[in-house]
Amino acid sequence: MAADLAAVAKRKKITYFLISFVDLFGVLRAKLVPARAIADMQRDGAGFAGFAAWLDMTPAHPDMFGLPDPDSLIQLPWKPEVGWLAADLHMDGKPVEASPRIALKRQLAAAAARGYRLKTGVECEYFLIDPDGAQISDARDIQDKPCYDQQALMRRYDVIAEICDAMIAIGWRPYQNDHEDANGQFEMNWHYDDALKTADRHTFFKFMTKSIAEKHGLRATFMPKPFASLTGNGCHCHASLWNKGGSRNLFADAKGALGNSALAYQFLGGVLHSAPALCAVFNPTVNSYKRINAPATLSGASWAPNTVTYGGNNRTHMVRIPDPGRFEFRLMDGATNPYLMPAALLAAGLDGIAGGRDPGKRLDIDMYAEGARARGRGKLPLNLLDALRAFRKSAILRAGLGSELVDSFVKLKTAEWNDYHTTLSAWERAHTLDC
Repeated sequence: MAADLAAVAKRKKITYFLISFVDLFGVLRAKLVPARAIADMQRDGAGFAGFAAWLDMTPAHPDMFGLPDPDSLIQLPWKPEVGWLAADLHMDGKPVEASPRIALKRQLAAAAARGYRLKTGVECEYFLIDPDGAQISDARDIQDKPCYDQQALMRRYDVIAEICDAMIAIGWRPYQNDHEDANGQFEMNWHYDDALKTADRHTFFKFMTKSIAEKHGLRATFMPKPFASLTGNGCHCHASLWNKGGSRNLFADAKGALGNSALAYQFLGGVLHSAPALCAVFNPTVNSYKRINAPATLSGASWAPNTVTYGGNNRTHMVRIPDPGRFEFRLMDGATNPYLMPAALLAAGLDGIAGGRDPGKRLDIDMYAEGARARGRGKLPLNLLDALRAFRKSAILRAGLGSELVDSFVKLKTAEWNDYHTTLSAWERAHTLDC
């Protein structure tokens, strides 16, 4: 039975709850609810106007209610009197079809009906920047190859340690933190888990990182490419399918290529087949396409893909096989929706299993230096508009995520593209003012 949140509040001395949801653009929305009212909210939900978020609704729509999931409760380590709750959106007593968390839960149910359980882990990269966003926060972080730079890492020890300590306190089992490939960029890793739990934690991690950075007078950004000359923010996803009970990894097979089963490669084949359409979800902003398809950065490599390929333990490919029993999908960036990303990945992977899709031969080449050898392999979209067109046409993702969600996402994101496209840039004026 679901935990009684009112009783939990008394036991844990929680005085307020954040009842939260993520909209189609990945924006975290919330109501702040006093503990004295949480019993009513647990029964009826917190009320929202859907038009006020990116959910393709109008002011004429009825109230939307966020029903908190007690299993998602996280007590804010830096403000323990507040509890955070992920909510499922309902309207007129029915789930909101275009809600990202609802979409993920439905995909997980579809997988469970086939005897599968998705487990995921994410690698969330972010920059610590000045509050105005103009530059990185550490003026001494200037190496051409700053990855793993101990001095730069330790200059941000207070922020990194507070975030890591928070993850330890709430039981996420974090295991490493590092300075990443770009100046001012960091990554923090915690243990993988069931996909819904990881998605909730991914959502909370972004909120927590931004909040703790602000405590220290800094700003954290997960923007895909905040600085043109530096490596962008990826959000690599490690994924595996398990049996329904979660005791056996169905991707693992000691007799298979690189320790992976035929089922695993069919899943991979489905993801590769739908890669251009998946870009709309994995790379959902105009800025995303300055990270993928990018030239080498100051460090010497973009660390992002531009071609639909997979390899062994080789980071130059869209998909890497670092160990038996899992794949690392490297296409996703920091703007990806924490719920839509695994939902779309699973939809494509299940299609691959159902259709017995062949991922083709593994390429054991350096894609940055030898990419011309990847003949016949698909290229990724060059911009958001191309990705949205592929997403709209994808019968596979439409069947998995639902037409209402796909159409709403495409409608809202196309409007965003049009807004961008009508904006004049400094580059345009510099190169065409005198034409």
